[in-house]
Amino acid sequence: MFKRKILSKLEAWKQDERHKPLILRGARQVGKTTVVNEFGSQFDNYLYFNLEMSESVRLFEMDIPLNDLVNMLFASLGKLQKEGSTLIFIDEIQNSSKTIALLRYFYEQRPDLYVIAAGSLLENLVDINVSFPVGRVMYLALRPCSFFEFLGAIGKNNLLIRAQGGLSVADGCRCLTKELDMIAC
Repeated sequence: MFKRKILSKLEAWKQDERHKPLILRGARQVGKTTVVNEFGSQFDNYLYFNLEMSESVRLFEMDIPLNDLVNMLFASLGKLQKEGSTLIFIDEIQNSSKTIALLRYFYEQRPDLYVIAAGSLLENLVDINVSFPVGRVMYLALRPCSFFEFLGAIGKNNLLIRAQGGLSVADGCRCLTKELDMIAC
């Protein structure tokens, strides 16, 4: 995977002693899951759940204490909890309003855990009376890759360095077009 600028924001979130559960918003196919999966490698324990899977929805909607739920999350993936940091990634959270509401309890009762929830259709939930844990979550938005991220992804580090030094996007496009023209000839 190529370097996305949002990774530095995620790393800052991880360093914050008073971190809140993070809701990562963004359109479909912008790389939310890929970014969080890469970020998850920085944790001793990384648990991924996709709420498009009915078994994951049932798990998060169980009426049990949060500590028991955390134990069930590890068990459902066949993982033993190691000492150290834990990231729980809940993908497609818009599929469970109960799980959205549960985010507040991760903040209040288990601040030792890092929780990221992602979804591409979260804005649609405003119309259907879903209770968002206002003040107990943080939001970040992931946009499609920028021109500079694109340059890094295709290995045009010479242009990337120039761009970081003040090269405009328009000039970068002209340089890239010249390089492509030379390849095509």
